[in-house]
Amino acid sequence: MRVVTAGGHGKIAQLTHRELAGRGDTAVGLIRNPDHAAALRAAGAHPVVADLEHVGVDELADHLHGADAVLFAAGAGPGSGAARKDTVDRAAAVLLADAAERADVRRYLLVSSVGVEGEPPAGTDEVFAAYLRAKKAAEDDLTGRDLDWTILRPGRLTDDPPTGRITLTRHAPAGAVTRTDVARVLVALLYHPGSAGTILEVVGGDTTIADAIADVDRR
Repeated sequence: MRVVTAGGHGKIAQLTHRELAGRGDTAVGLIRNPDHAAALRAAGAHPVVADLEHVGVDELADHLHGADAVLFAAGAGPGSGAARKDTVDRAAAVLLADAAERADVRRYLLVSSVGVEGEPPAGTDEVFAAYLRAKKAAEDDLTGRDLDWTILRPGRLTDDPPTGRITLTRHAPAGAVTRTDVARVLVALLYHPGSAGTILEVVGGDTTIADAIADVDRR
């Protein structure tokens, strides 16, 4: 499988690259900064420089030709303002979907976030509220397309060692999940087409990843 990931230098993306490379798949990471290329190669991925805030849809589609799936794992990141939450967390996800359609890549996985349904509660930090709204807008755009999409909403992310055990459901209880477990869930979803058309939340839990994915297939 050839998988192109937007936000290729992010923590979840690099862990996903390693998982894919370990299975013999081809991981391609889209990066804004050419200085990040070495880190992607070390993770087993092929770096491609493409700034999602400036690249055109035709150029991006050229990078997607021959891919079996695309994964959106990009984010404006800590320290960015509300404007970049929109240009990265929403607009770049929409751009990737446009390019996927143009390149005839049907499989699209979107890393979103818990807490996007409904308006952010009163008193929510302005930038975090903008992040949640941007993620929800990206979801809304994707669910309206004729693509084989899956949306994954992780809980609070940690860098703890993976447990291999999760709760994966439409509405998960509040909780944390390791980034490595999220990466492994993403790869497992790529290999299970029955997950297309689903919105799933993931936190740590008691079910193995394989069993949790099998439950998705049975829905």
